[in-house]
Amino acid sequence: MVFLRLIKESLIFALNALRTNLLRAFLSLLGITIGIFAIIGILAAVDSLEKEIESGLSALDISTIYVLRFSFGPTELEPYQFENWPDVSYDEFQMLERSLPDLDAITYTMFMSPENIKFEDKTATGVNIIPGTESFFDLEKLKLSEGRFFNGSESNSGSPVVVIGAEVANSLFGKANPIGRRVRLYGNKFTVIGVLEKEGAGASIGPSKDGSAYLPVNFVRRIYGDNDRTKTSAFILKPKKGADQDEFIAMLEQKLRNYRGIKPDELSTFFINPLKGFADFIGTVTSTLTFIGVIISGFSMLVGGFGIANIMFVSVKERTNLIGIQKSLGAKSFFILFQFLFESIILALLGGAFGLLFVWLGTLIASSLTDEFTFILSLNNILIGCSVSAFVGLIAGIIPAFSAARLDPVEAIRSGM
Repeated sequence: MVFLRLIKESLIFALNALRTNLLRAFLSLLGITIGIFAIIGILAAVDSLEKEIESGLSALDISTIYVLRFSFGPTELEPYQFENWPDVSYDEFQMLERSLPDLDAITYTMFMSPENIKFEDKTATGVNIIPGTESFFDLEKLKLSEGRFFNGSESNSGSPVVVIGAEVANSLFGKANPIGRRVRLYGNKFTVIGVLEKEGAGASIGPSKDGSAYLPVNFVRRIYGDNDRTKTSAFILKPKKGADQDEFIAMLEQKLRNYRGIKPDELSTFFINPLKGFADFIGTVTSTLTFIGVIISGFSMLVGGFGIANIMFVSVKERTNLIGIQKSLGAKSFFILFQFLFESIILALLGGAFGLLFVWLGTLIASSLTDEFTFILSLNNILIGCSVSAFVGLIAGIIPAFSAARLDPVEAIRSGM
């Protein structure tokens, strides 16, 4: 009980000292505020980014594989080695569809520029055009609110049919039923046969399905042909559940190499991009960003810690006479030690609290400015901020506190006079 009472009295002394020197206390905690704001702000931004990516990837099957003439991630090849590689072809797609073992689904697609879709006097601008075969529906896990997706016959013949996203449907038809209506795209009339469920912002990686339109790839091939280098083609495929992905990729690569007549000592003229590898790459990037951000922000905390240590040395100097009187009246060394330690830790915690407050306000403002990205301040980051603040306060105050506790009472009173 005596020990707890001493701690309480030490805390009261520390609070009184801070209240007596408000301006000095404010200036010393400013460095900690900036440091905590920088560190927790970066952690909150990276956490928000990771959750956004995880949310987008959750809509995808990470066993999905993309095959095209570009790599999704870093590659050891120089650009001149692959910039003239041919696009994957529709014939290769048909070969793989027929002969690749353990294949669950495969589609042939082309990456297109956004287009405008018109219906009477209304126009949906910047629509993401996504051509594909009928298996696109299962590969992308699409969900329909109305109508249907195009079938194999429509896909093979390149029928002028289209499935549109919720935003496109709203722009063109409002509350009217879009099924069976004819819209204009690429100078042709397309019949709307389906409307996708609204997914909302940030629900997927890449272009939003709400602002997209899906149509048979063979219709697009008739317009642009198979040799237009501005329209990159790709295979999207995934193995059957339970199949070994490494073996599946090895077989996929071998079949494409054989079809293209690539010799054993020659490079493959295509990239195989598993989504799992892409997800791992994203995780590595976010971890690196966190590490770099924390290191840079740590310098702000270091400056704040030096600021508190400097103020605490000044406090010891100013209160030398008082320390001598307290010790001459029987105050123990640890009582003096606790006074200055508590003062240092309280300064750091107050600075950390203000830093967290500014981060929280920043997340609210940033989230309100964009509907496509939500910033979050997690409980874990709040605990990290408080712990770092307390630790910095402890380290910054321990040397001044020890120097105060070791003062000789007679010498302290004399020097104070």
